[in-house]
Amino acid sequence: MNVRGTILAIGLLLTPVLVGAQTGGKIYTIGVVRTAGQPGAPDPRTEAFRRGLRDLGYIEGRNVRLEIRWLEGHDERLPKIMAELVHLPVDVIVTSGTPAAAAAMHATATLPIVVAAAGDFVGAGLVRSLSRPGGNVTGTSDLTAELSGKRLELLREIVPGLSRVAVLWNGANPGALRTWEETQAAAKVLGMQVQSVDIRRISDVESAVRIARGQTGAMVVIQDPFTVLNRSRIADAAQKAKLPAVYGGSEFAETGGLVSYGANVVELFYGAASFVDKILKGAKPADLPVEQPTKLELVINLKTAKALGLTIPPSLLLRADQVIE
Repeated sequence: MNVRGTILAIGLLLTPVLVGAQTGGKIYTIGVVRTAGQPGAPDPRTEAFRRGLRDLGYIEGRNVRLEIRWLEGHDERLPKIMAELVHLPVDVIVTSGTPAAAAAMHATATLPIVVAAAGDFVGAGLVRSLSRPGGNVTGTSDLTAELSGKRLELLREIVPGLSRVAVLWNGANPGALRTWEETQAAAKVLGMQVQSVDIRRISDVESAVRIARGQTGAMVVIQDPFTVLNRSRIADAAQKAKLPAVYGGSEFAETGGLVSYGANVVELFYGAASFVDKILKGAKPADLPVEQPTKLELVINLKTAKALGLTIPPSLLLRADQVIE
């Protein structure tokens, strides 16, 4: 190899080091609190966040380290977990959902907090405004509450003449409360009645779905860490009860739910890496506007529709982003 070729080869070898994240030799520590998921089990959201970091030049063990904590459906662990991460300390906390974000804020008023997906940032007191958060929290809204009316409309397309709908939700979550209120308001506009089915223990799922089936003709499941963690059991119970249901995120439809409509939360976790990158490079959460998802997904599970004896309207199938057969 001549001298020019040698220089070129060395340059190519050095390129990955010279681009992407510039950390000056520092290894940043990121605390990741997973509200829905279990250690050792596949977790698309955490992997999407990892992928986002890699695409920005962060390599675990080289310039970044993840301290991952799992709630496994136990919100009572939040204060201890957040205090532990603050004590380590970490450079940024990444989490999702209103309860976890509020717990992180209670644990620290200075460490940056990135909320990958949550509902009402302003109403929950996480930020002062979406455009100028003003504190140590920023992130992305998943628009769960804002899409309440659309989900009711989807159910009416699937079940013509539908007038009464059960709403399965976790009343212990302040973020879910906002979505329940928006669902009530949307139902009034649509001339529908909604029946609250507040569920806080997974052992109550089957009985709650049976009650919903006895009182209504379909069900909306409000997405939050509790329902996401137990999505398979909820979808199975709805199918056994022959109860058509619409859910908030594609993870529900992928695990047996009939229809889901909402933001792709896995991609929101990918986008959370961009917030982290900006913060590690000197930006302050107070100045980083809360973002909204750029794409909403309609996913239909035809296998479940067949099990329920339902025919999905062709017009709805044409609008679907994904059809599971």
